[in-house]
Amino acid sequence: MAENEKSEFIEKVIEVKRVSKVVKGGRRFSFSALVVVGDGKGRAGTGMGKANEVIEAVRKGTEKAKRAMKVFCVYKNTIPHEVMGKHGAAKVLIKPSKPGSGIISSGAVRAVVEAVGIKDINAKALGSNNVHNLVNATVNGLQQIKSFAEIAERRQKPVDDICLIDF
Repeated sequence: MAENEKSEFIEKVIEVKRVSKVVKGGRRFSFSALVVVGDGKGRAGTGMGKANEVIEAVRKGTEKAKRAMKVFCVYKNTIPHEVMGKHGAAKVLIKPSKPGSGIISSGAVRAVVEAVGIKDINAKALGSNNVHNLVNATVNGLQQIKSFAEIAERRQKPVDDICLIDF
């Protein structure tokens, strides 16, 4: 069962930090791991795991990420429209891109976008460069995306009138 899950999901460790706590006998070290998990077909989630060993922290983060998976709108390996995601002081500007241009973004944003299954995108991190906030801002931005069907339904028009983007 464990081997099937590894082939089924894209798991990316974004950051591993060693944190220390000063106690009477000296320092106690533990690790925190930020992980993103996705299926490459429009679903992804992020999780943070903390433990005394790196492997255990990554495992905990992966479990949390699998429980927190959300569905995102993907259109022809990119996104339908430009969006700005915000979390704390971090902002991420995400724009659709032409086929073959690849993922042009920072490491934290790139990991989330690859896990979702987006192949062509332009992203710019603005404000804070805190990895945790950038990941959450990216997720926030991807949640704001509306599909052409949703917009057509709101405007009460056929989808063909709305979908004018031709990359």
